[in-house]
Amino acid sequence: MVRDGYYARWRDQEFDASPDGDRVRLYTKEPTAGFEQIGAQRYLRVVPRGDVSELGYLTVRCRWRDQPFQIIGEHGSWYRVEYLGELPPPDGLDLGEFDRGVHQAWAKRDEVSELSEQRT
Repeated sequence: MVRDGYYARWRDQEFDASPDGDRVRLYTKEPTAGFEQIGAQRYLRVVPRGDVSELGYLTVRCRWRDQPFQIIGEHGSWYRVEYLGELPPPDGLDLGEFDRGVHQAWAKRDEVSELSEQRT
């Protein structure tokens, strides 16, 4: 599974997260002590921002058809990718313009290479 979104390190563990002012919402898929179940395979704990040792945003970059992309979603054997190269994009990529200057496509997993996590 490809991650895209906020993460936090709390008590030497990394969690999916959501900043909320001076608090951070931590999420896990497994029952965990101190976490409240809020849905199927979804547990939440809210902690003070000061208790979190790291808070950042994680994205995954890749190459598809020899061009730079970011993976923004996935479904089955496909990744949803967003073009990161120079505009206009090269011909032949079959990209849809999601918004002005934002070009996306569905790419087969086995056609995507050089996946790398970027943390900010």
